[in-house]
Order: sequence, then structure tokens, then C-alpha cells
Amino acid sequence: MKHLLSIEELDATQLNALIDSAIQLKTERGNHTIKPLAGQTWAMIFTKSSTRTRVSFEVGVRELGGSIMFLSSNDIQLGRGEPIKDTARVLGRMIHGCIIRTFDQQDVVDFSKFGNIPTINALTDEEHPCQILADLLTVKEKLGTWEGKKCVFIGDGDNNMSRSWIWAAKYLGFELVVAAPESCMPPQEFMDKVNAPNVTLTTDPAEAIKGADIINTDVWLSMGQEGQAEKEALFGAYQVNAELLSGAADDHIVLHCLPAYRGKEITEEILELHSDTIFQQAENRLHAQKAVLAAIAM
Repeated sequence: MKHLLSIEELDATQLNALIDSAIQLKTERGNHTIKPLAGQTWAMIFTKSSTRTRVSFEVGVRELGGSIMFLSSNDIQLGRGEPIKDTARVLGRMIHGCIIRTFDQQDVVDFSKFGNIPTINALTDEEHPCQILADLLTVKEKLGTWEGKKCVFIGDGDNNMSRSWIWAAKYLGFELVVAAPESCMPPQEFMDKVNAPNVTLTTDPAEAIKGADIINTDVWLSMGQEGQAEKEALFGAYQVNAELLSGAADDHIVLHCLPAYRGKEITEEILELHSDTIFQQAENRLHAQKAVLAAIAM
């Protein structure tokens, strides 16, 4: 495992190994005897704003012994039109790894190819693999396992979170139901590629949530879609609220990758009721990403 570009490129063995490593690193925090990034300098290239991703990666690299530099697109020549492959070939001769948060998945792929150093996808429009690893870690901590559990993703079925959850379900075998408006479903071409009979799609959130153990939601409009009132208007029935959750399993958990827009995709009441889980999920970004860093360190 040289890079983390997507959940799609992993398998069940790698996913389980990363979660097990995250659990160990979380337990050992502050007492790491091995620091795999000692003597290394990593860069973070962000063209999208961030709170959890930036802080968790900066802390994680340092706790594993490395140094970190943050580069916004305005700080480097990417902001003036330099091709990503040229930036990669320059940085690849100076740093030991790169963490990229951007719009186009191809930029991350190209950087890994031309930079020839470990590259981590910290979010693109296509996938959010680091977040899914943190989510899986949280599920394991809260429920003991995802095996035999029913997970529901409610909201935009064709965003980076839903797609990453679909790939995780394919490899790990748990039941996943994606509840979304018809126009916000993952395209059939994508579902054919995944080919996972344990993943189903529905436009009925109440039906989807029946007996669900894990309910996951995200903002209705992803970064870059702000102001699309027509799309946002499609999601009224897909709010995670007390009435909808009445059909879930008694010991269900609610996940949200944050930031949350209370009163839209989730109510204030439900977010606060499940805040312990949701903010544990946010903390777990640190531990899951440290597992990734340790796995791909040169």
C-alpha cells in the first residue's frame, strides 16, 4: 500500500488492517515507541477549506515523528495554472509524502503518479476515504462490529461520502441502503461497476431506516454547490429527525461527518442527542489517518 487514493482501490484485508492499526494507535497515543515518519517532511495541498482534515493530519504527522507544511493553492504555483504533474515532480524531489484535498480525483491520481511519493486523498468530489475509515472505526467502537449490521446513508446518494460508503459495503459485506431523491442517486454505471448485491437504493427514507443500526448523513449541498436552491429543495423528506429515527433499531447510532447544518439534513435535537458519537467520529479522523500514514510511510 503506497498511496490512499480511494476506498475503491482497497480490499477487505486492507480495510480491517487499517482499522485495527487505528485502534492500537489510539490506545498508544502519547506513548508511541515507533515513529515511522521520523526525519520525514510531508506537505498538505488544500484547494478546499477544512477544519477536521487539516488539524487531524497536522497533529497526526507530528505525533508520528514527521514535519508538516501546509500549502494552499494560493501559496504555490498551482494557483497560477501550473499543471499538477509539474508540481508533483518538483515536490516529489523534496518531500516524503503529500496529503491533497481538492475537487478533481484525477489531480490526486496524477500527483501520485508523477510525484512518486506516498499520496493521500484527503477529500475529492469523487471520494472521501479518510472519513470512511474514521466512520468504520467509530462503528467498531460503538457497536463492536459492522458485520450483520444495517447501515443507511440518507441525503445525496451521489456525493463523495455515499460513494465511499458503497465501496466499503462491497468489501466488508454489511447491508447498506442509500436513500436519496431520484435525481441524486448514484448513476447506474457506477452501481454496475461496484456490483454489490448488499447495497440497495431507494427514494423512501422511512422504508430505508426500518431496523437500521447505523444512520449516516451529510450536508445536502457539497462544497462548490452552495446556492443551488433547486437541488436543496429536493431533500425535505430526507432530514434525520426524531420521527424518521423512530423506525430504526433501538440501539442505533447516528453519524455525521461535519460540518452539520442544523435544521437541514439533521435537527438540532438529534445532533445533540447523538453528539457523543458524532464528535467521537470527528476525533477518529486523527487515529484513522495515523494508521494510513504509518501504513504508507516510506
